[in-house]
Amino acid sequence: MAFPDGTADFRSDTVTQPTPEMRTAMAEAPVGDDVYGDDPTVNALEEEAAAVVGKEAGVFVPTGTMGNQLAVLVQTSPGEEVLVDEHAHIRSLERGWGPAHAGVAWRTVVTDGGQILPEQVDLVMETAGGMFPRIGLMAWENTHNLSGGRVVPLEVMQKTSERARAHGLKVHMDGARVFNAVAATGVAADEFAACVDTIQFCFSKGLGAPIGSITCGPADLMAEVRYVRKRLGGGMRQVGVIAAAARIALRDRARLVDDHELARDLAAAMADRWPGSVDLAGVESNIVNVTISALDRDLDSLRQALTDAGILTNGAIGRVWRLVTHRDVDKADVDRLMATLDTVGS
Repeated sequence: MAFPDGTADFRSDTVTQPTPEMRTAMAEAPVGDDVYGDDPTVNALEEEAAAVVGKEAGVFVPTGTMGNQLAVLVQTSPGEEVLVDEHAHIRSLERGWGPAHAGVAWRTVVTDGGQILPEQVDLVMETAGGMFPRIGLMAWENTHNLSGGRVVPLEVMQKTSERARAHGLKVHMDGARVFNAVAATGVAADEFAACVDTIQFCFSKGLGAPIGSITCGPADLMAEVRYVRKRLGGGMRQVGVIAAAARIALRDRARLVDDHELARDLAAAMADRWPGSVDLAGVESNIVNVTISALDRDLDSLRQALTDAGILTNGAIGRVWRLVTHRDVDKADVDRLMATLDTVGS
């Protein structure tokens, strides 16, 4: 449903508002100083989250960007490269922290929806070390944001991660929306996470918490993550007031299937209105990528009409207009969006 002021926001699943249950839990959460390890709500969240992804330990962090950064920092050395898909969020949308903070560069490969293949690992490793920079880590993104929330299949992750490890690489996953991958496939989160040494996922996207992410992995590595988190300014105090909402978000993760169904409704409506504008087979989770060139209207005009009607969308990302479904929009909001688009003249 639209927000209380009538706004329907399709910009991202990060815009969700905390539920009344979350607000109550935040107000009533038992807290302590998390830098000392004394916050019982954070401790419970870290244990629960690590268990869900089958890892020994987890470290609560403010953002997914920090979570990814910490995982890379503790598994690489300055001057190394990290093997990623060319459109990976960790490389493209996190403000360049790789070279700026970790001293690493990105070795990119071209993929279909983030699916790095074993032979691509073999190829890049032919020029790793010696006269070329070493490659110390490979990083997945699942689901893959810029390809439209597509899922990297489990069998692809298994085969390629096995090949990466055979080359001596550590493996990380930016699993910001990993539970969307779970909802789309029925594959458990711990099966995806078994393919990697470390995983980061967000509570503040489709899961709907107001803030927070977590990095999970082996206990000794997470001890180092906790140490470096303080260096980056991520040491938090009575942060149980945030972790309380994250615990509820994690508990209710199965509801993401509703967002996927709504995304398919939206995609079908767009494809019916503008044939060729949406690849329906590519709508695998809660992100709908609309091909701008297939629209017979100016995108700025469409977006302005939507804004005037209280419907928010982002501008173009390259040649694509991205629309995202989440808990705080529903079928009535999709119908309203499409009806508004129909009022815009050519």
